Amino acid sequence: MVSHKIDLVIVTGMSGAGKTVAIQSFEDLGYFTIDNMPPTLVPKFLEILEQTNEYERVALVVDMRSRSFFKEINAILDQIESNQNITFRILFLDATDNELVSRYKETRRSHPLAPDGRLMDGIKLEREMLAPLKSMSQNVVDTSDLTPRQLRQAISEQFSNASNTVSFRVEVMSFGFKYGIPLDADLVFDVRFLPNPYYIAELREKTGLDQEVFDYVMGHQESEDFFQNLLNLIMPILPSYQKEGKSLLTIAIGCTGGQHRSVAFAHRLAQSIKEEWPMNESHRDKEKRKETVNRS
Repeated sequence: MVSHKIDLVIVTGMSGAGKTVAIQSFEDLGYFTIDNMPPTLVPKFLEILEQTNEYERVALVVDMRSRSFFKEINAILDQIESNQNITFRILFLDATDNELVSRYKETRRSHPLAPDGRLMDGIKLEREMLAPLKSMSQNVVDTSDLTPRQLRQAISEQFSNASNTVSFRVEVMSFGFKYGIPLDADLVFDVRFLPNPYYIAELREKTGLDQEVFDYVMGHQESEDFFQNLLNLIMPILPSYQKEGKSLLTIAIGCTGGQHRSVAFAHRLAQSIKEEWPMNESHRDKEKRKETVNRS
């Protein structure tokens, strides 16, 4: 089996400097990520990856939870560097002592090098142990004044490319309130105030994707007014969600059963949004009533 190229990032640095946010950022960029892998497994792990074509970008977090790594760091890095199939960089996250103390106080966690001692003793010892590794690092980021969003942005700027840039997309879905509000919805809108096709016999078994139902729902002035107001609300705020770093915005439109009004509205909204933004359209409860009738 032919081995393939691997882009490897080793994420390390001071405890409390933001490695959790960093590894989540790499995951969003499409990297295969592992937090706190035992150092003795790193060479074998990379050897296995070379024999597969599944993962081309890998990010590993190594910190003071794996203390043995720092005793073996030079040998491991030499072994990785000698492998022509692996391109690796070290991302070192740092922060001032004052900021690290503040973060530890906020989370009420103990330092890994001073579980029963003074926090500053642990920070000082860790900084001394990591000094050689920091000097080897190709990317050093001071997170003292960075919010999590700013750190994600900094990592994206340094490690993203045309193939793994995080894109922003919109999910527009319909649902029925009788089955519960979607837990993953960011914005929820209620269209139960509109005339209900359920009470028209020839429309009852159809859905909002059928032209007759769609025309009925949208044929009322209150429907048109609500849709235009909704569109004027949503379209201007989408760039702000993208700028904030959100990769997915889920907009949920609900009616009683999720079969008629919400489906028609979600479909029309999706058609408008997709003219400017990547999006996906789904209808969670569109077939629920039919399934219930068939089971009974």
